[in-house]
Amino acid sequence: MKDWQVYLLKCADLSLYCGITNDLKARVDTHNTGKGAKYTRGRLPVTLVAASQAMTKSQALKCELYIKKLPRPQKISTLITRTIF
Repeated sequence: MKDWQVYLLKCADLSLYCGITNDLKARVDTHNTGKGAKYTRGRLPVTLVAASQAMTKSQALKCELYIKKLPRPQKISTLITRTIF
């Protein structure tokens, strides 16, 4: 099933957070209420910067790992080339 997305958030301290989800709006809301990832809890609010097109969970996990290894400027441009806003 292709209902997973990789997303990139900009935190209040201007750092970036990358994750995967199968419900993008709900996941961003969860981060902004402080119930998301530990990394984002102390860096609220977060803003969605980019999100990938739909893919399988396996593809999303591989893409997330790839993006997390990239330097900051490349993280944004990599997802932007595959973005749905």
